[in-house]
Amino acid sequence: MIPFNLLLWAILLAIAVVIVGSAIRILFEYERGVVFRLGRFVGVKGPGLRFIIPVVDRLVKVSLRTVAMDVPPQDVITRDNVSVKVNAVIYFRVMEPEKALIEVENYLYATSQLAQTTLRSVLGQSELDELLTHREKINIELQKILDRQTDCWGVKVSNVEVKHIDLPSEMQRAMARQAEAERERRSKIIHAEGELQASEKLSQAAGIIGREPGALQLRYLQTLTEIATEKNSTILFPLPMDLVKPLLEMEVKKDRDNT
Repeated sequence: MIPFNLLLWAILLAIAVVIVGSAIRILFEYERGVVFRLGRFVGVKGPGLRFIIPVVDRLVKVSLRTVAMDVPPQDVITRDNVSVKVNAVIYFRVMEPEKALIEVENYLYATSQLAQTTLRSVLGQSELDELLTHREKINIELQKILDRQTDCWGVKVSNVEVKHIDLPSEMQRAMARQAEAERERRSKIIHAEGELQASEKLSQAAGIIGREPGALQLRYLQTLTEIATEKNSTILFPLPMDLVKPLLEMEVKKDRDNT
């Protein structure tokens, strides 16, 4: 049998190991330990090897790393009465660990619920076009509102991003028709501008040709050169009167001399 004294020492040693083990805490660099002594907050311990009073003290670890939390899709009715589904992501971190534990029961759950209600409230005050074209402005507004409301919990909201806006199918078709009509309008404007510029250039060319008769002959010869490059078997082209007019005048003068 094991001697009674040896058994007693073994029990005392085990109790001592348990007490010492419960008094030692190791905190990582990104963690802080909030210490409660008999239920009262007494301080925050930094990273490293930390000691607490067994049984009397209780240490709760809080992470200071940035949390990326998805906001589930929310049904939102915009100011112009369009029903859309919107989801987002928020980035936040704990700045004051004692407030994150004392001021709110579960700061992660509370921040998530607050983000959902704020998302519906802010987006419901905007029109659909604003949601699609001014998303950065909406992100900043959401971040400011959430950061202001979570400040009392010791939580800092650093960024909010609206990820996706799910439009109804009929609204998508209407926007597609609108975009197609806009492209057609731009095409017609460009075509009209091209016709206007072409008519101005033709008017200028006609004025130059009218002032310089030789320019018409040069243009005629250039046209003949272009026609000659085509592989046509028969080419019919008009003969300008300016080329034969000198010959006709010579014949008329010769007839007068003979008479």
